[in-house]
Amino acid sequence: MNYKFCIALAGLTLSAASFAQTKWDLPTAYPATNYHTENIAQFAKDVDAATGGKVKITVHANASLFKAPEIKRAVQSGQAQAGEILLANFANENPIYALDGVPFLATTYPEAKKLYDASKPQMEKLLAAQGIKVLFMVPWAPQGIYSKKEIASVADLRGIKWRAYSPATAKIAELIGAQPVQIQQAELSAAMATGVIESYMSSGSTGFDTKTYESIKNFYDTQAWIPKNAILVNAKSFDALDATAKAAVVKAAADAEARGWKTAELKNEEYKKLLADRGMKIHKPSPKLDADMRQVGAIMQSDWLKVAGADGVAIVDTYKKK
Repeated sequence: MNYKFCIALAGLTLSAASFAQTKWDLPTAYPATNYHTENIAQFAKDVDAATGGKVKITVHANASLFKAPEIKRAVQSGQAQAGEILLANFANENPIYALDGVPFLATTYPEAKKLYDASKPQMEKLLAAQGIKVLFMVPWAPQGIYSKKEIASVADLRGIKWRAYSPATAKIAELIGAQPVQIQQAELSAAMATGVIESYMSSGSTGFDTKTYESIKNFYDTQAWIPKNAILVNAKSFDALDATAKAAVVKAAADAEARGWKTAELKNEEYKKLLADRGMKIHKPSPKLDADMRQVGAIMQSDWLKVAGADGVAIVDTYKKK
């Protein structure tokens, strides 16, 4: 074999090895136009740019790759290298995941950030034990009540068909005497249009994304809790990256988290205006409805502390001291 040819071939082989490309799939349950998904798409672009194209992340929006309840298991098993979950959906695995879904524990963004900081070490420890690393977390808007009929108290919600998408929202249905119906976001528009549900609790962004205003005309801004989405990566997939790529992913994740928190707060009022512009009545809860819902929150906080045990008590104590 020609000597010069061998040298050239070796050079090409080394060049290809030095540009070995890593491809990750990142499923999410939300539409491509949702600010969470847009933020993740920017994160993927930042990783691509920072690694010179060595790490390519494909974002699969709107439950197109895995449905919402399947994403955490997909990441844990390596079926998807990364993914986005709503933490509160996994309360049945561990009560710590449900913390930011406990009503009226943290109702403003500064409070939600303090609660996040207090719970983060324990959350990371739990997920690490399952072979998962947390990349970043981003909040939703404060949660309110969408209702087909106008309501003045919890009594007006008794018997109503209520969307339950997590253990916490199912518990609320139980406490207020509503009929829980399990519906994930990708199925929500159809469920409202066909009368499968008449009421649910979520953020302004969910109401806008799912065109809730076409079927339900009332939103009560209870600001009951501020849940978070967690963007996770399979620990083995992350560990397989070289040091430079790891640093790039961590930096892009930190930027995405800071950007996401800022965007969530800005979008909160914007989404309520968008809903109002499309015919939704935005109500301030009556004193009776507010008091009723806070009573529900007090029951759920007490129940959560009992099941979360010493770890949960320690997190809440840390949060309240901050």
